[in-house]
Amino acid sequence: MNKTLFRFGLQKLLFSVTFLLTSFYLNAQVKTSVDSTSIKIGAQITYKIEVETDSTNIVVFPEGQTFQPLEMIESFKIDTTKKDAKFQLIKKYGLTQFDSGSYIIPRQKIVVGSKTLFTDSLKVEVRDVVVDTTKQKLYDIKPIISVEKSPSKWWLYVLIILAILGLVAFLLYWFVWREKPLTKEEKVALLPPYDRAKLALQELDSAGYLVREEIKEYYSELTLIIRKYLDEKVYDRALESTTDELIHRLKLLKDGNQVDLSNDDIKNIETILKRADLVKFAKSAPDIELAKIDRNTIDLEIDNVKEALPEPTEEDLLADIAYQEELERKKKRRKVIITVIVAAVLFIGTIVGFTIHYGFNYVKDTILGHPSKELLEEKSWVTSEYGAPGITITTPKVLERQVIELPEEAKQKVQIAAFGYGGLGSPIDVVLTSTKFNFSKQQQEQQSSDDEESKIDLVQIAEKQLQKLEERGFQNIITKNEQFITPNGQEGLKTFGTADYVNPLTKDSIKTNYIILGFTTKNILQQVSLLWEDGDVYADQIIERIMASIELIKLEEDEK
Repeated sequence: MNKTLFRFGLQKLLFSVTFLLTSFYLNAQVKTSVDSTSIKIGAQITYKIEVETDSTNIVVFPEGQTFQPLEMIESFKIDTTKKDAKFQLIKKYGLTQFDSGSYIIPRQKIVVGSKTLFTDSLKVEVRDVVVDTTKQKLYDIKPIISVEKSPSKWWLYVLIILAILGLVAFLLYWFVWREKPLTKEEKVALLPPYDRAKLALQELDSAGYLVREEIKEYYSELTLIIRKYLDEKVYDRALESTTDELIHRLKLLKDGNQVDLSNDDIKNIETILKRADLVKFAKSAPDIELAKIDRNTIDLEIDNVKEALPEPTEEDLLADIAYQEELERKKKRRKVIITVIVAAVLFIGTIVGFTIHYGFNYVKDTILGHPSKELLEEKSWVTSEYGAPGITITTPKVLERQVIELPEEAKQKVQIAAFGYGGLGSPIDVVLTSTKFNFSKQQQEQQSSDDEESKIDLVQIAEKQLQKLEERGFQNIITKNEQFITPNGQEGLKTFGTADYVNPLTKDSIKTNYIILGFTTKNILQQVSLLWEDGDVYADQIIERIMASIELIKLEEDEK
């Protein structure tokens, strides 16, 4: 009997000691403190939470405005230190209040592994700032001044671009494509050789060489006129040949019946050319009247050479037409080349300008196209409510209902509504599910009796989602958890990180970002899953916009 009582008492004592040690462990697991319990209005309080836990446990600290009536103005990074076989996590928050009074920092919810712990509440005094009104006067608050938003200047950029294009087009037309009026030299160059020779003789008469007794210059111009004419119509080396060589060639052409010149014509040309050589090289000075006679003789011999030339054959005429057409084609080709070069320079300059202003990748993706950029710039983003109770979300494309096959025995226990967008070739994957569990009456009573710990464990749900990612071929999954609060104040769990997806066909590894949002109340589980390629800046913006739009409107109404 005594042994039985002793054993019973020992068991009771051991139970009490175990209970005290367990309570001490739980109390020591989470500690909170503030750097000051009394501050001035607008000053910052540093609120610190210390958690000591095993390395295998996932710790979720509070995020968002959960410290009301104080305002959280800054959330510092978690400081992790290793202490023996455990990790000590320290999370700090910057809090403030802009009204004086006594405030209570409410208990904060912390999830450590599968346990939900709560911190102690703390009292903080916020003091008024004492102002000496004898030295510092007080003034009324100035009214709000409405400031007009500066109008967009897109039209100015369009106007500048159009002005530049117009200026370039005008310059191309004026200097390249316009048929410019011919200069006097160009008009002369277009004349037939005979007309040019006659015009040159008229200009020689009006030059005044004989009046100024510039005999050398006069004979140089006179012989150049007859040599040019012969060079173009009779012998193509007349300009570079000496007098003897030229006369010898004319005689050969006459003997070969290629030019019907008389001996007198050849003799007259020879006499004038040799006299010109004497004037130029031997400083001979013939009489001015003789120079005039030589000029008239050259005029006559030009006529005789023209008459002595054979009539052009049809082949010659066609060759001349082909030559003119070829010249016209070359002229047009030159205009086209200049226009293409100017357009290319303008295009490259525009690309360089936009690259400097917007960046190379943005310009490249705009010109060549990028699926994520096109999705981001989709004009008709869809805001809709999915599921019942629903989740309101804004996406580039409408989410389509997904068919989920459930076993017959599961259909009586759970109802799932799923909606999604994405798949192979899509820059993002969006999946939204709303699950309703049909609990038994006993399960409902157990759930309603426990207000502090939800029967639907969001951490475990997230782990199952990660297991599904592994089944789909994702590897090297890195996971983080934190509290997520929607714009309308609904709290949930955000599981996010990176993973490597191995394409089963190409075996290529693609680094991927993922976010899994979980919300629960009573017997409802709502999830939003997002997947996108790491490093895709446009997909990052899409996900950011989607995340900012998520609201649980129906869920909020149900809780009310």
